[in-house]
Amino acid sequence: MNCNKIGIVVADTDEYKALRERVEQGDFERLEILNREAHKYLVSTENGSMEVISILCGIGKVNAAAATVCLISMGCDIILNYGLSGGVSGIGRGEITLPDRFLEHDFDLQVLGYKPCEKPAQASYIYNADKSLMNLGLGIIPNAKLGTAVTGDRFICDDVVRVSLAESFNAMSCDMETAAIAYVCEYSSTPFLAVRRVSDDAGNDAKDAYRIMNNSDETLLYDYVETIIKALI
Repeated sequence: MNCNKIGIVVADTDEYKALRERVEQGDFERLEILNREAHKYLVSTENGSMEVISILCGIGKVNAAAATVCLISMGCDIILNYGLSGGVSGIGRGEITLPDRFLEHDFDLQVLGYKPCEKPAQASYIYNADKSLMNLGLGIIPNAKLGTAVTGDRFICDDVVRVSLAESFNAMSCDMETAAIAYVCEYSSTPFLAVRRVSDDAGNDAKDAYRIMNNSDETLLYDYVETIIKALI
């Protein structure tokens, strides 16, 4: 896959911490994109180097989509995302996901005759991860789970809602950013891959389980992302 520059979108401050600490051990440039913290740096192997621009975009679909547009406008021709997700069905806490399908579960014009998530005058409202990046990711994380990630501007912490997401969308996981990033990438023909870890079951006790994992200072997700970048060099 031809690539000159990679963009990384991360929503949460605690999720971004591992990237910041790793990057600031070497040469980097601190940027500000949309008044958000960002870094420009190189990832190097014996085969060469890859320029990377990362942004701590903030939580939610608008923040994620806006950051993705900025990264693409700055010349990033692959977009990666990592972070924590709620587990909806067929996946347990701590497992790694490589979602291959994304949709916005909170977009609803059914009263106007549209299907759930369907957007008027838009060819597709179901977005896909890049197949080549998916294969690369599976080679690096062979036990990763594939499936549908549903996105909405709501932290899911409700057993009833979790069951509804599973039944309505065959959802594997839920989050607040990935479908927004996937939309921008799909309609700009930019390859996209998300690497997500399940922090909770999106049920009534999700808040406490999420906080435990989010505060754990783990580097696992960024380790995977960095390995994917090195494989692209």
